[in-house]
Amino acid sequence: MSKRSISPARRDPPWLAGGLVALALVYMAVVLLLPLFTVFFEALRRGAEAYFTGVRDPDVVSAIQLTLLVAAIAVPLNTVFGVAAAWAITKFEFWGKSALVTLIDLPFSISPVVSGLVFVLLYGAHGWFGPTLDALGIKVIFTVTGIVLATTLVTLPFVARELIPLMQAQGSDEEAAAATLGAGLWRTLFFVTLPNVKWALMYGVLLCTARAMGEFGAVAVVSGLIRGKTATMPLQVDILYNEYNFAAAFAVASLLALFALVTLVAKSVLEASFADELAAQRWR
Repeated sequence: MSKRSISPARRDPPWLAGGLVALALVYMAVVLLLPLFTVFFEALRRGAEAYFTGVRDPDVVSAIQLTLLVAAIAVPLNTVFGVAAAWAITKFEFWGKSALVTLIDLPFSISPVVSGLVFVLLYGAHGWFGPTLDALGIKVIFTVTGIVLATTLVTLPFVARELIPLMQAQGSDEEAAAATLGAGLWRTLFFVTLPNVKWALMYGVLLCTARAMGEFGAVAVVSGLIRGKTATMPLQVDILYNEYNFAAAFAVASLLALFALVTLVAKSVLEASFADELAAQRWR
């Protein structure tokens, strides 16, 4: 082999790395940090008294309670579904497997507003099942039930999508060994499968919760924007802002932003604390 065919390792010039880092920092500052700073600045600009007055408003308290209630229902539902779907997809072979994977990703590709309109079409007063449900005294649209359904649909992929790649990488050897030793289906799930994916599961639940509390589009369609009844925190921010009650609007928005920051910190702590175990699980 001639000397010309052997080239030294390529080294990028220092200015290129510095320029890319600076570009990334400027972009993040303009797109993320500046709006986040503005939210907290506007929320506290008129003082702590105005801030807490806005937060203690009965409609705001109702919006906070409703948001927490919806998240408390939607997240466990999607957690159970995510574990079941990931387990089925990664551990078994069945007809329609690829279609199931595609359907799980579908909420990522359609607008949340469209998701809300689907429920109006199905359960609205003039929808497919609306008149029948109305005759039975069951209301879906403009109720908490509709909000939970819309939120569940929008947040459906998060847990499953965190679990599927990890469980595929792990394979089925440990489950097969457990079955050989006489472990049943549920014993294998709770003592073999779930312990191996617990951190990915926690991460998926964390992301699902954050999205459930911040969802606007689908919830706005099915809720009717009834303040004090069907208005979640994002909807309450929109209502207050449209009423030119900026102090209260930014106060509620700051609570949502604060939760997002807590979620980010929890994600970072989770990744830092269990980085070695996560890496071992992914490459096992």
